Amino acid sequence: MELWDWFLYFLMPFAAFMYASVGHGGASSYLMILALMGFAPEEIRPSALILNMFVSMISFLNYRKSGQFPLSLFLSLIIFSIPAAYLGGTLLLETGIYKKILGVLLIFPVLRFAGVFPISDTEKVERKWWMGPMLGFAIGLLSGMIGIGGGIILSPIILMLGWAGVKETAALSALFIFLNSVSGFLGASVFHIEFSTQLWILLPLTIAGGAAGAYLGAKKFSPKFLKYLLAFVLAFAAVKLIIG
Repeated sequence: MELWDWFLYFLMPFAAFMYASVGHGGASSYLMILALMGFAPEEIRPSALILNMFVSMISFLNYRKSGQFPLSLFLSLIIFSIPAAYLGGTLLLETGIYKKILGVLLIFPVLRFAGVFPISDTEKVERKWWMGPMLGFAIGLLSGMIGIGGGIILSPIILMLGWAGVKETAALSALFIFLNSVSGFLGASVFHIEFSTQLWILLPLTIAGGAAGAYLGAKKFSPKFLKYLLAFVLAFAAVKLIIG
């Protein structure tokens, strides 16, 4: 087994641990790791979505117990997000464009883990009936195209607008990510899906990392140093993916 393999088996569970601690599935990080290690988009996207499904559901089950679930907000977001994620999954981007879009999207978790996004305790923007469906559709389409669940984009927006608290946002985002990941995977299945044998080794390791992160995150675990470290790694990767 090569050194890069050991690095992969450590980094994927670590990413799942950190993302799940804030209610995310970690797909953007899985995509980044697999892309930088030379995997092809047609293999990267379904692999990341499968890992995302498991980690986000575990995260949801943990965060659901720690606060009220904003059902009305969730339904307004998911109603158009699911079909949009399926539509996005049927689109296959050219490798160079795919990596650049992924690089730009990595900026969101960088800012999230660095604590740059403000968190509002009060509603800053009144939620109109059309805002949730429009936001859900846009995030769902982009999620399906790239192979993410959309939580890295949705969470900061909800927190900045003051539509839900931190725990509620984590629970909502986790379920949003799970359903979008399932829909995006089904859309991507119109193509010939290839899985590396490494995925079957990474799957239990990543799920274990996600389960630990979700449990501790729901218990007010806040590893600031690790979050800043992950933000730095993601920022470096984002630049590398964008400039090629």
